[in-house]
Amino acid sequence: MTKRMNYGCVTLIILLLIGGCGTMSQKMDPVTEKAKVEQVIKNSIRWALNKDKELSYSCFANDSSLFWFSPDNAGTISGFEAFKSLTEQVFMNPAFKGVRSEFKDLRITLSGSGDCAWWSCYLDDFNEWNGKPANWINVRWTGVLEKIDGEWKIQQMHFSHALEDFQEK
Repeated sequence: MTKRMNYGCVTLIILLLIGGCGTMSQKMDPVTEKAKVEQVIKNSIRWALNKDKELSYSCFANDSSLFWFSPDNAGTISGFEAFKSLTEQVFMNPAFKGVRSEFKDLRITLSGSGDCAWWSCYLDDFNEWNGKPANWINVRWTGVLEKIDGEWKIQQMHFSHALEDFQEK
């Protein structure tokens, strides 16, 4: 009986080890993860071209921790509910039309653990309001994403204009 128990214990330990190895985290592929992050960053702006608000919502953390600074205080957002309200009132308004966007000098960095990423770029976001240009040109854009349940979500962003851009106007 002791021999039988020993074989049973050994078999159980081997099965647990084999099963456990299947649940260990896989090594992160930085090229693949950066491509996923880039897609989320671009989708967070380009959703407006077709007014696909579900695509937009899928890019952001759906809780009170979502935050971003806009170039003006009126556009600063704190929390997902405030973001949804802005989306409905401004971007889904028939007066608003997304035209195109360009992301210049986009830089993405991944954390060593692979569950956090940050970016910076210059954004040209071309839009119309009541048929007139409502563009952001050469806006500095930075942000942080977190991998939540296997999906990259924007947690925080900051948009700003360089002082030189204001002086030119």
